[in-house]
Amino acid sequence: MKKSLLTVAAVATIMFSANAHAVDSTGCGLGSLAWRGQSGIIPQVLAATTNGLFGNQTFGITSGTSGCDPHGRITGGTGRMMLAFLENNLEQFAMDASAGHGETIETLAGIMNIDSEKLGEISKTNFAVLFPDENVDAVDVTAQLIALI
Repeated sequence: MKKSLLTVAAVATIMFSANAHAVDSTGCGLGSLAWRGQSGIIPQVLAATTNGLFGNQTFGITSGTSGCDPHGRITGGTGRMMLAFLENNLEQFAMDASAGHGETIETLAGIMNIDSEKLGEISKTNFAVLFPDENVDAVDVTAQLIALI
């Protein structure tokens, strides 16, 4: 048991000192803060294990510490799929949203599992909310769309 913990600690030290891309799949908590900026399977497992061992995500969420937001939204796979779609189709979605119908509306309705006519109406009515200026990005549009639905 001690040997396993020592191995984990050694790997964690090595991974903590390496430069890499951000990891966002482990949520918030002490582990996510400790391995922030790392990528790959090992840092993600270490972050999730740290969060699980210390039970700090619950505390972080309720107290708003450890990188947690007590008012955060759980979007799961649907939010990620919407974002991925909008990152590649934002301009076309803007045109379809202004009209209230179109291929991107139908695709997003399928991803969100809602009626495409309802999504078209919401998008057209709230176009200025979804696209407040020409510099809006897919993350903002996705968040606004989720909030509107």
